[in-house]
Parts: sequence; structure tokens; C-alpha cells
Amino acid sequence: MGRRILITGTDTGVGKTMVGCALAFAMKVRGLRVGVMKPAETGCSTETGELIPADAAALKASASAPHPLEMICPYRYVSPLAPAMAAEVDGIAPPDPARIISLCEGIAAESDVLMVEGAGGIAVPITWNFNYADLAAALGLEIILVVANRLGCLNVAVLSLAYAKSRNLAVCGYILNDTEPENSAAARTNAASLKRLTSVAALGTVRYKQPLSLQIVNNVLQSRSSFDAQES
Repeated sequence: MGRRILITGTDTGVGKTMVGCALAFAMKVRGLRVGVMKPAETGCSTETGELIPADAAALKASASAPHPLEMICPYRYVSPLAPAMAAEVDGIAPPDPARIISLCEGIAAESDVLMVEGAGGIAVPITWNFNYADLAAALGLEIILVVANRLGCLNVAVLSLAYAKSRNLAVCGYILNDTEPENSAAARTNAASLKRLTSVAALGTVRYKQPLSLQIVNNVLQSRSSFDAQES
């Protein structure tokens, strides 16, 4: 079985798509077949009567994924809410977890790496009885947590990692992402604080509007050995 990753975050707007696209591209240029999926995208715009999943389209382009966008992002909603609530507000069918799992397995079967991007955080409901932790458990996805490097991130980062651990999910590590240009005291010290608060691997920090460093990419790729060790 190839590698399977869930890109999740401490919140919405923390840079999950940017990280996912950068990792997908980095793995592609290393000769890997990268399959991507954004099972449910909310806040979609409408063009000629069709809902456009911008994040899913960016992932597909970055990975040069051969799968159609309808397979990569089967559920799309206008309302910028958690998928379960977006479906209610938009008045259309909610996501079907069984179908999402089936499509993910189909993409994974044709890929060396499956990269799934969540919506918001790991506990966000896809349906009211199925969240992204459930999806990770069902598919054997290892977690990469994207943390917005700003004041207040320590609490949500530690809680997200603790929740993943409570669900017995494999965690590759976390990436701090500078979402603000200001070089605040919090942004300068969050990395050191998190290293003292959790034993989960720190994969690196992305500077404001800068690309992922080669070191972060290498840390993600090399983390496979520790992930395999957890399985054995």
C-alpha cells in the first residue's frame, strides 16, 4: 500500500491548500504518482451554473493528477461552513462517507501517494456522525497538521494533536505557517513552545507567503520511517 496523508489544520484559513499543493508538487517532481482528494469543499463559487472547487482544482494541478475533478471533489457547497451544515443550509444532499471512502481507495490504488485535504480541523463534521478523524481511521491516513503561526495557536494545536492521539491516528507531524506578515513575539516563540508541549515531530515553519522549504519536504518524506515503526 502506498503512503496516505491527511492535510488538516487547527482552523480554517491556516494554509492547508498551500501546504498540500506544495507537497503534492514536490512528490510529483521526485517521480511519485500523487493522487489527491478534497472530499467536500465549501464556499465554492458558481460559474455557468456549476460549483467550482478552487482548492481541489489547485491540488489536481499541483499533482498533475489524472483523475477527473468530479472524482477528486465529489461534494461541493456554496455556504462557507462545515460540510454537514453547508449541506443543510444549501438544501442539498450531505456527503456520503461510504462513497468518499470508495473514491479515495480508487485513487489510492493508482497512486504512490494519496493526499487528502480536509475542511477546517480534524474534528470538523463531514456528516453529523462522521468527521475527518473518522475518515483518517477508515483509510489509514497519517496526519499532517497545519498550524497558523500566530497568537493563540498553542491551545488549538495541542488539542488537535491530542484528539488525533485519542483516536489512535498516525501523526506525521505539524507545520507552522506564518499567516500574518507581522513578526510578533508569538510567531517568534511558538515553535519553541510547541516543542516543549508535545512530542509530535515539528516538520518546520513556512515563512509568510514563502514556499515550503526543501527541509520541510525532506522532513515529511523522511517521516515515513517513524510512521512505519509505529505500525510494526
